[in-house]
Order: sequence, then C-alpha cells, then structure tokens
Amino acid sequence: MASGAKRMPVTVNGKTRVVCIVGDPVRHSLSPIMQNAAFAASLLNYVYVPFAVSPGNLGQAVAGLKALGACGFNVTIPHKTAIIPFLDRLDESAHAAGAVNTVQLCDSSLVGYNTDGDGLVDSLLADLAFSPGAEQILVVGAGGAARGAIAALCRSGAKRILVCNRSLENAVAVKQDMNVRYPETVIDVVGQNQLCREHLRLTSLLLNTTSLGMNGERIEGVHLSCLPGDAKVYDMVYSCSGTPLLMEASASGLQAVNGLGMLVAQGERAFEIWTGQKAPEGVMRLALSSI
Repeated sequence: MASGAKRMPVTVNGKTRVVCIVGDPVRHSLSPIMQNAAFAASLLNYVYVPFAVSPGNLGQAVAGLKALGACGFNVTIPHKTAIIPFLDRLDESAHAAGAVNTVQLCDSSLVGYNTDGDGLVDSLLADLAFSPGAEQILVVGAGGAARGAIAALCRSGAKRILVCNRSLENAVAVKQDMNVRYPETVIDVVGQNQLCREHLRLTSLLLNTTSLGMNGERIEGVHLSCLPGDAKVYDMVYSCSGTPLLMEASASGLQAVNGLGMLVAQGERAFEIWTGQKAPEGVMRLALSSI
C-alpha cells in the first residue's frame, strides 16, 4: 500500500498476532508508534506492545513469549547481548555484531538478527546518498553499535575503515574480530586522543556510533574543519534538538544527518522479518515525524 493510501484501523481479535519490544526501560521507545502505523497501513492484523523486562527476568520473558506464540520481538538495552544464550540460533548479522535487536519465532525456534547495521547502510544511501566503497570511513566508538555498523559496512563493500575510540584496546578487539570475518576490508585503529588532521583529511564519511551528544556532549578530538568539503557526517544519536556534532557539521557546510533514518530502516527490516513482506514506504518515518 502506498504511503499516501487510506489506512484502516486493525481491530484486535482472536487472530491478532503479537510483536513486542523487551528492555529496561522501554517507556521511551518509539518502536510501538512506527510499527503499529506500518501494520495498520498494510492492513495486517498485528499489534506491537512494549514490555519492561528486568535483567533477572529475561529468560522467563523469552520462554513466555515463545510459549504464547508471539511471532517476534525487538530487544533493546540492556538485553542485546544477554539474550543470545536464550535463542536457538543467530543470523550472520547478529553473529558479526555480537548483539541481537530482532528475534523471529520460526518453526518453534527463536532466531536472532541484528537489523541495526543494515538499517544504517539503508539510511546512509537514502539520507546521504552514500554507498560504501573505496573511501575511508571513520567510525567513532568500539561498542556493540560500532560492531554492528562495521560488519554491515563491510558486507556492503567498504574497503577501508578507521576505528577511533577512547580505549585503543577495545578498538583493536573490534579490528581483530572483523578481520577474521571480513578480510577484504582494511580496518585500522586510532586512539581518540591520537586522531590527527591527516586521518580526517582522508575521510569521506564520519560515523558516530557512541551516545555522546545525547546530553549535549562534544566528541573530543574530532574536528570537522579538517574533513574534506564533500565529506558526510552521520550521528547515530537521534535528538530532536540536535547534537554538537551535527551543529558543528552544519556550521562547517557539511552534509549531516541524525539517527532517525537508521531507526526507521532497522524497524522496516524487522517488519519484513516478522511479516514476510516489505514495510509500507514512508509510513514509519511519517509516524515519528508527527510526534
């Protein structure tokens, strides 16, 4: 159904399929808004609900969702890694990221996926017209979000990635893991306090995978004035008020976007995993833009 088509409300009944998000907390989650909008627009008899699940209850929650026949669920902080032992198998996207954000109940088995990284790649193309290739990509951060992003960038054809992190040890661990999985991509590391003008001068895309900026923090050592004039900036942080990184990018005349597109794209991929059909184009983004 086209994004402009009339949407019919879906009535919850005995045939309604349940999808949810589990995390602690989940009150802030935007996923119920955008997923329910997409289900309604597609005339699918699904409903998406949030469940607050404390770490000590995660195993029971997963078993309960499986017993109740939920067709799938999203996983958010702090369960993205902790949930892995409770699943039957992992998709390559989850293996590479070492984290799960989407689970599908398939033939009585729980299958874990990570749609964050591929959602990022989708957003880079849609929002910045950037497709990974021979250019250097500078990734700030070496946590779970960075791992998912780097793995997806490698799968999408990135040839050179520079990982910049405050802890060089963590960055080296990411490099070693990714070198085993994706030997065709050259991955180098640099400490955040060692990032120099030359590193930035060779960068075509700067990607922030950390939470820095969510509360107005600046990323130390990253001076956007040293980037080429045609470089692009992607900040995974989604903040309505903007982040210092995006403000500096704008002041420097660089094309830059926040993580809204990634949030939408990873949700669209999860929708397809659960339902077997494409998410209605533009519906999730429109749902979020109206709140």
